[in-house]
Amino acid sequence: MTRRRYVVAALVCTAALAAACGGGKNDDASLPLLDPAAKGTLSEHGGATRAGDDRSALIADSIKNTGAKNVILLIGDGMGDSEITVARNYAHGAGGAFPGLDAFPLTGQYTHYSLDKSGKPTYVTDSAASGSAWATGTKTYNGAIAVDIHGKDQKTLLQLAKEAGKATGDITTSEIQDATPAVQVAHVTERDCYGPDETTKDCPSNALEKGGNGSITEQLLATRADVVMGGGAETFAQVAKAGDYQGKTLEVQAKERGFTIVRNADELDKADKADQDAPLLGLFAEGNMPTRWSGPVAGKGGYLEPAAECKDNPDRGASVPTLAAMTKKSIDLLKGDGDGFFLQVEGASIDKQDHAANPCGQIGETVDLDEAAKVALDFAKENKDTLVIVTADHAHSSQIVESMNVEDVHDAATEAKLPFEVTRDAIYPGLTRVLRSKDGQNLTVSYGTSDNLDAMDQGHTGSQLRIAAYGPGATNIVGLSDQTDLFFTMVRALGLKEN
Repeated sequence: MTRRRYVVAALVCTAALAAACGGGKNDDASLPLLDPAAKGTLSEHGGATRAGDDRSALIADSIKNTGAKNVILLIGDGMGDSEITVARNYAHGAGGAFPGLDAFPLTGQYTHYSLDKSGKPTYVTDSAASGSAWATGTKTYNGAIAVDIHGKDQKTLLQLAKEAGKATGDITTSEIQDATPAVQVAHVTERDCYGPDETTKDCPSNALEKGGNGSITEQLLATRADVVMGGGAETFAQVAKAGDYQGKTLEVQAKERGFTIVRNADELDKADKADQDAPLLGLFAEGNMPTRWSGPVAGKGGYLEPAAECKDNPDRGASVPTLAAMTKKSIDLLKGDGDGFFLQVEGASIDKQDHAANPCGQIGETVDLDEAAKVALDFAKENKDTLVIVTADHAHSSQIVESMNVEDVHDAATEAKLPFEVTRDAIYPGLTRVLRSKDGQNLTVSYGTSDNLDAMDQGHTGSQLRIAAYGPGATNIVGLSDQTDLFFTMVRALGLKEN
């Protein structure tokens, strides 16, 4: 039987056939995970295969559970299929596999276009519109935070979960006011309205002094998720312009509202409570949190430079918690709630380093997200009422391209009767950089949406994205869906009611 027929045979186990497929209630045994690394020498017959002998039993086991008490949603910002492949090849080799990201047994693809304000499709989304889609189930315009194309607030999954009595968390490696974390806790017409100062200028209808609900940070404090962590401390120095806390900084407001603020890994490690009496607010950087790895950025003709290796970023010392540590602590603090929890986890700087044409930066952040995914999966294996989903918000610009050498370019220049420099830049007209991969091979990464060396100028792309899941309700991500489907998948899994 072919591999495709195995998958089809497993997926026909519908509710009507649940008894034959062992469906219904959760079994005592943990659901299986994939181990998709190549099992042999890549050059040998069958040595590069990943699937094993038969995945049908694994998939059948993975589709029979229904109903979730907890949902953990992991987002790799800008983590398209290409970004995953670049990071996997570098960190684990061509035949290797991520222990977290590649272990999910069920996968699909989803579309992620946004809309303009007339309701027509915009084929390349930003993080605000895409995050709003899965947070609210409503398509909207680029820059919108949990509002529709008319600026009307759309209730978020985190808010629905909280109303249902569930514990909630929202963690990121970006500023906590950035688009992806903001879509769960705030509603503003433009994504840059972090604090009162920006809101007065750019989102006047949302400003407290104009009768609105305030800036992203002010709404974050009012939404009162049990756990919020990331960067973004700088905005808390701004002063409220109206309301009960007028004239006070947002940091003072947070403390007066009962939030416990932690600022480093040691303080986070010691935290032992996060609930509505004392929500936990982690502020680990003034802006975005520092990346895991650093290395040379891509440049014009960079594919002819010597292969580089990524290094630990000296700016991320022991005082900065990893995304995996933040995820584990969040789960530990939220899991005690008898009604379950919803937790959103974002690896934010895959996108930010892709914008900067920094392959080591984006790879390290993908490795970080993989470690956080492994933490979530380890919890879900022991807690079979937990659905874990991993996906991205939009695709990005990095690509693996053919590695070339100086002699190849000289030959091409001679054949084309063009100067070497012209030929060099014409072969890969964007920016490139060569890394030395886990295989010991040259891995050439190209950024083709801009050749601007002086700005974070690489752009998002519109390709559909991978989505993967594990646990009860995981089958709902199989096949082609849309970003908005993810909202309804999680609502149904948690048994939430929209109102």
